[in-house]
Amino acid sequence: MAEKSGSILIVDDDEDILTAGRLLLRRSFGNVITCPSPRDIPKLLGEHDFDAVLLDMNFGPGESSGQQGFDWLARILEIDPNMVVVMITAHGSVDTVVDAMKRGATDFVAKPWQNEKVVATLSAAVKLHRSRLEAVSLRGANRVLAEASATAGNTIIAESAEIEEVLSLVDRAAPTDANVLILGENGTGKELVARELHRKSERAGEVFLAVDLGSISESLFESELFGHRKGAFTGANSDRPGRFQAASGGTLFLDEVGNLPLHLQAKLLSALEQRKVTPVGADKSEAVDVRVVSATNVAAELLRDPERFRPDLLFRLNTVEITVPPLRERRADILPIAYHYAEIYSRKYGKNVKTFSQAAEKALIDYDWPGNVRALRHAIERGVILADSNVLAPGDLQLDDDDTRHVPRAVTPIPTVLNLDQMERDTIGKALLKHGFNISKAAKELGLTRASLYRRMEKHGL
Repeated sequence: MAEKSGSILIVDDDEDILTAGRLLLRRSFGNVITCPSPRDIPKLLGEHDFDAVLLDMNFGPGESSGQQGFDWLARILEIDPNMVVVMITAHGSVDTVVDAMKRGATDFVAKPWQNEKVVATLSAAVKLHRSRLEAVSLRGANRVLAEASATAGNTIIAESAEIEEVLSLVDRAAPTDANVLILGENGTGKELVARELHRKSERAGEVFLAVDLGSISESLFESELFGHRKGAFTGANSDRPGRFQAASGGTLFLDEVGNLPLHLQAKLLSALEQRKVTPVGADKSEAVDVRVVSATNVAAELLRDPERFRPDLLFRLNTVEITVPPLRERRADILPIAYHYAEIYSRKYGKNVKTFSQAAEKALIDYDWPGNVRALRHAIERGVILADSNVLAPGDLQLDDDDTRHVPRAVTPIPTVLNLDQMERDTIGKALLKHGFNISKAAKELGLTRASLYRRMEKHGL
């Protein structure tokens, strides 16, 4: 026998109703408390964690307007905005019921009630209340995670005029609900800009969900973005919301949108135009409320080629367009970023790296950083690990070793390290550097899929 759960409060001035309700509902719910006077509602709500309140519309002889019920409904929702309230009425006119729903009631039952109807209505009410509490908990967790990510090295360091201009655009675009397209090379910090847009928006308390479109196979595109119904295809063992539904109310960040094939671009365009998605296997579409921020490393002129990217989709995505310049075009940011990551990795690896030598600072500033901030971060991490003092020297950074232009193509040196994991990490790192951290090109040269390369990068902390 399944364990009974759910806590119900019944408020009615008719003792017969209270007795009948208590006897009926105790068969299905773990806790049932009755209350003959609405004046006791605030006290009871403070003492118990109810999932639902079954509230009479009228109290006292001759009352039939429902106003007393409306007043107490408002008071309950003032005390607990997430409470689920089901109204009881012996005068169940359509107008009264509609008014109750507009004021925040979830459902109603009419006297004399049908036992099955009451139990079914309150069972649904209990589930609704718990889903509301879960949503509140998830929003709170999302805020904590967002705050943590903003302080765990995921901050935008702006010393250069170029990044100051980017942040100025963010400040102006963030408070609106306009879709934003972020352009820039791999590793420039496009996702950080997207998160900053979310943090400064009206949706900051809701979810920020990042989706790497390049890692989603074409066959799973609709299922991943729009969800699916149980049985829609082999392996669909339950209903599953897509990324659009999961991000509803918040911000959906579509990374690498410029690499979408044209036929998938049409599906994305339809969702953006209609603000609705149809899960795979569903008959009806579902409304979604998301702000879309997208990013791509594809150059602006290529995006405007209709044979590569749909002009109508581009129009939808780039209401505001922000270009994040590469690190070589904002050299004033190099040293502040380097010191920032030196501090982070010193803590991580228990080192005491305090500064860079003048030669190391010059090497950092003079280097072109084909992988941008991502490559700089990896160089600093490596330098902190290799440093044997609290001052990083050029040799610790190994910048020349990373630049494959200095390695003769005809020579294949014998590796000095024969550990397979280390060799795999080194090979992936060199492929990423060779292709300026372009994931697609690096994956192709390594003979991997993009998803496999991402998994190996995560495995090796790249």
